[in-house]
Amino acid sequence: MTPSVLFRRGRLWSAMLAFALMLSACGFHLRGNGGHYTLPFPTIYVGLPKTAPLAVDLKRNIRANGGTEVVEDAKLADASILMVSDPEKARGKSILSLNGNGRVSQYLLTYDITFKVVDREGRELLGPTRIQLNRPQDFDETQLLAKEREAGVLYKDMQTDLVQQMMRRLAAIKPKVAMSVAPTTPVVSPDHPAVVPPAAPALKQ
Repeated sequence: MTPSVLFRRGRLWSAMLAFALMLSACGFHLRGNGGHYTLPFPTIYVGLPKTAPLAVDLKRNIRANGGTEVVEDAKLADASILMVSDPEKARGKSILSLNGNGRVSQYLLTYDITFKVVDREGRELLGPTRIQLNRPQDFDETQLLAKEREAGVLYKDMQTDLVQQMMRRLAAIKPKVAMSVAPTTPVVSPDHPAVVPPAAPALKQ
């Protein structure tokens, strides 16, 4: 492949990535910010650092759907989203394939988290749930900067997809309702018959 062809391809990639990044900055997502999910909780707590990109995206989606308030104190929340896996290690990158010269020709980018949802008393409303996404990325060592930007776009795409999957799982939860009405009749068993209090003596007239 001639240097001129490589140069033209590099310019094309740079233009495509710049356009994708511009759309992402404007709130446009590669995979659509799809459905409307009604969450079954008046208040919810997101157990992630406030500035974490996943937390920001998730909170924005929860607020956009309305009906559920995001609170900053788990004790005040009807439900809490807690991370089971380490959020700092959610993003990964591994070699997917090599070219004929033994150099990397493709990477596999991954986004992997495990979370659960508990109520105010700590009871599980949703057990540990793993969501693992991946995207292949062609690699060219002559375009390191462009490939770095491309990886950022792919990770953002996976994050958007992941948030939508989390929203679907949250919307499907059916909170447990505690029974608060006591039995109105005594329970009688052969071994433990009901005790009937003696009748009050009749008054003599």
